[in-house]
Amino acid sequence: MSIDILMPALSPTMEEGTLAKWHVKKGDAVRSGDVIAEIETDKATMEVEAVDEGTIEELLVPEGTEGVKVNAPIARLSGEDAGASTAPAPKASSSPEPKSSEEVSPKVTEGAKAPTAAPPPPSASPPPPPQAGEERKASAQRDGQRIFASPLARRIAEQKGLDLSAMKGSGPHGRIVKADVDTAQPGQTKAPAAAPAGAPQAAPAAQAQRQPQSLEHYGIAAGSYDLIPLDGMRKTVARRMTDSFRDVPHFPLNLDIEIDALLAARAKINAMLEKSGGGKVSVNDMVIKAAAVALKQVPEANASYTPEGIAMHHHADISMAVAVPGGLITPIIFKAETKGLSQIAAEAKDLAERARTKKLKPEEFQGGTFSISNLGMFGIKSFASIINEPQGAILSVGAGEKRPVVKGDQLAIATVMSVTLTCDHRVVDGATGARFLAALKPLLEDPINMIV
Repeated sequence: MSIDILMPALSPTMEEGTLAKWHVKKGDAVRSGDVIAEIETDKATMEVEAVDEGTIEELLVPEGTEGVKVNAPIARLSGEDAGASTAPAPKASSSPEPKSSEEVSPKVTEGAKAPTAAPPPPSASPPPPPQAGEERKASAQRDGQRIFASPLARRIAEQKGLDLSAMKGSGPHGRIVKADVDTAQPGQTKAPAAAPAGAPQAAPAAQAQRQPQSLEHYGIAAGSYDLIPLDGMRKTVARRMTDSFRDVPHFPLNLDIEIDALLAARAKINAMLEKSGGGKVSVNDMVIKAAAVALKQVPEANASYTPEGIAMHHHADISMAVAVPGGLITPIIFKAETKGLSQIAAEAKDLAERARTKKLKPEEFQGGTFSISNLGMFGIKSFASIINEPQGAILSVGAGEKRPVVKGDQLAIATVMSVTLTCDHRVVDGATGARFLAALKPLLEDPINMIV
């Protein structure tokens, strides 16, 4: 028998992607762990691995196809394992329940939708003992129905001693994914029962918002402009920024910082690195380091709002905004407070280069505890960014420029850089944001403070 391999969801926000390349062809035998395809999303290009063994019966989607929806069949696998995995649902509970088809979809289909299966009819006969192996956990029951969970989520749940029947999944159609078990605690209460099929569903909040109108609605004639279709990245950025701006109560704090000493220190550091064959350190690298140190000094600013409480992060994982064709992506310098400037510079350069070629792994741009957006290289003096949820704040960095300043009672010239901290008022209030900026200022005005 055969089974369809589905288009994986490589991130929680992914809705469609491009099947960039096949690494297999019809008739090829595949084993668990073999790379079978490359999928290009709005943020990255990822390799997809097979989970089960079998033979490629048919490639349903040609390589290079764009706009392939998540959970759409892209290939068909046949073989002994595939046949066992796709056996029809039993008509009596005395027959072993089949393995979920999600087990033979690629490993990275954590957010993929599992096929809907009707619950088996009740039977007085007891079910047979489950077979060994994690794949049989797909047949776990919740109130008489199968629990849909990704293979990775089931493995983590077993390691943490969690009861999947007590969880509510956040994936497609309520499927339990890795994020659900990562945040779950043993003994949590059961999720409320799902609404019966056919019951009216509440419209999502986003649908209740005013939808954009066509330009013709505003009197702009059709044919007087060129329309560039929205790609996946632009759609994702638009949705996330709209949600953040609408849902997060935010406010800005502005501060001017003199950076003459920072520029002098950067010149000395780069001279030393040049002698040793190292790369160069940018002003943005020094801002990342200073922000990480300041976050450790004011840990209340390194926090996120959740419905359960305020999450105080252990490390300063700094997301840095990188402009890429068609949008924006925020690769992360993890544990930036523990790294030297040369290491931060090397990581930042590598991440930025791979971001522009869509070679980042999801874990390299998903997460982060604090963001930095720098438009100083474009001559922008001051601006305020939209918060990158669920982070509590984002720092916007403007250009350094010569300005008149008062030192003592004398007028002088200094290189001044304006920064703006946009705060989520639910977690970073005005006093906390001000304390963070007060900690950041001396670190940038005298960089030796970063290492003291």
